[in-house]
Amino acid sequence: MKVVVLTGAGISAESGVPTFRDADGLWEGHRVEDVATPEAYDAQPMVVHRFYDARRTALAAVEPNPAHLALARLEEHLGDDLLLVTQNIDDLHERGGSTRVLHMHGELRSALCRACRSRVPWTEDLGDFPPCPRCGVAELRPDVVWFGEVPYGMDEIQDALAEADLFVSIGTSGAVYPAAGFVQYAGRNGARTLELNLVPSEGTHLFDEARHGPAGQLVPAWADELLR
Repeated sequence: MKVVVLTGAGISAESGVPTFRDADGLWEGHRVEDVATPEAYDAQPMVVHRFYDARRTALAAVEPNPAHLALARLEEHLGDDLLLVTQNIDDLHERGGSTRVLHMHGELRSALCRACRSRVPWTEDLGDFPPCPRCGVAELRPDVVWFGEVPYGMDEIQDALAEADLFVSIGTSGAVYPAAGFVQYAGRNGARTLELNLVPSEGTHLFDEARHGPAGQLVPAWADELLR
């Protein structure tokens, strides 16, 4: 069985990682337009760096939860037949034991050089404008896909969805494209589709089945079912 799993902010929220937007539409007290667009970076690079430097530092205070661990256990059994696609920029899947993870929106612990386009592992602050380890130019920015930019790995994701027997969406709002369209693409290509989310998402009606509740409970139970 070939399985594609999509995860969103809901799976990391149970570990204490803030979800993308607060109820008032702000992201950690910032307007999204001020910290998550190329234009924002061009206008105020220091503000953007401070924001992501703080997010990177905060990762040290959170740990993977049972949902992350269950997906790693699933990978142990399915191997290459499982592709884990995440919209999250934290590293909780990897720290939980998953290795086949595609970060479609980039990673906090990575930097992107605007000069040579290299993506390099990064755990320190970027706010002091360090040089790129590859080309030496001080043009490193957060390796995060901002609004208006193309997500990573779309060809690989579409190929996997086209071949999937099962598509599972975990902890996503069903509102942000292109990820919100994955369920329809997978379904059209013959996959069974399942939503695991705290509450019904905007796209719940598009799934063959939906289960609602905490990811830390739903995901381990579903993984157990699949591995029986």
